Amino acid sequence: MITKEDILAKTHYGLNIYSHILRRFYPDEIVMHLVGRDCGWCRNPFANGEPTLHIWIMKYPDMIRPITQLPAEKACHEDTSRTIADGDAFDFAELYYHQSGDELLQTLNKELHLNLDENHSFYNHTAEEKSVVVIKKPSPQFSFFRAPITNVKPYRNITLSDAYKYIVSDYAKERTAKLRSISDVKKARAFKAEHFDYCTFSGIFSKRSDKLLVRHSGLICIDFDHLKNLESVFNRLVDDEHFETQLLFRIPSGDGLKWIVTIDITEQMPHAKYFKAISNYLQKTYNLEADKSGRDIPRACFLPHDSQAYINPAIQHDHE
Repeated sequence: MITKEDILAKTHYGLNIYSHILRRFYPDEIVMHLVGRDCGWCRNPFANGEPTLHIWIMKYPDMIRPITQLPAEKACHEDTSRTIADGDAFDFAELYYHQSGDELLQTLNKELHLNLDENHSFYNHTAEEKSVVVIKKPSPQFSFFRAPITNVKPYRNITLSDAYKYIVSDYAKERTAKLRSISDVKKARAFKAEHFDYCTFSGIFSKRSDKLLVRHSGLICIDFDHLKNLESVFNRLVDDEHFETQLLFRIPSGDGLKWIVTIDITEQMPHAKYFKAISNYLQKTYNLEADKSGRDIPRACFLPHDSQAYINPAIQHDHE
């Protein structure tokens, strides 16, 4: 019996299902560009070929990957035109083949030449993979600024790995401890503004200003202040099933968190809309209120000392 898990294991989490169907409509095009875990915006054959189809790979904790017994992942889609419902690769295939259940799985096995009913080795590559261009995404860069906050000229560009090393090192340890010892709110705010280096996670700037953005980094920093259950929230964000945490650390005052995740900026989905969508998700899922400053691309993020900060293992491995 063929299962969905079997098919996902041999179709790059289901991306090749999307690719196979899209190539039926656009045979002379590269229909998908996979960057990291995201294919960005693709032409939607059910919406007159408009680029309204967003396809990406998401964590899917309810499934178990064969052999490894690790939490699986699958390819999903959303359609900004609302011509079709959001769903996964199998939902998309149902729209094209007008089939469901075992009948659909048998069709996918045959159409994509998966040979799941034969004794073939796991993860065989199929011809459909040729229509997906896999691009190793370079480490996103953003501007780093020396204190004080009134300094709006960047010192240099850094990566998430650089920021992580700065945060877990002892570089800002003394000033972080000093800040947390100041009980007067106004004095603490003034001390932070004067003594803490900062960065703009969402982009590179020639000067920190809305009008002087050189390039968006593909990152967004979500800020949570005054958390009563900080450590619990920390762990839940690391394990979030929809957004893969890139960097997560405690704010300078120690009573909040800064959560950095990747986003894919387009005309249809600019930075501000991403912030609103993520904020709504966090409110609905965790009852968390995100600081509204995250909607601003040049927002300054102070870099404290946090020896227990989290960085995505893939980022750490790439820089070892």
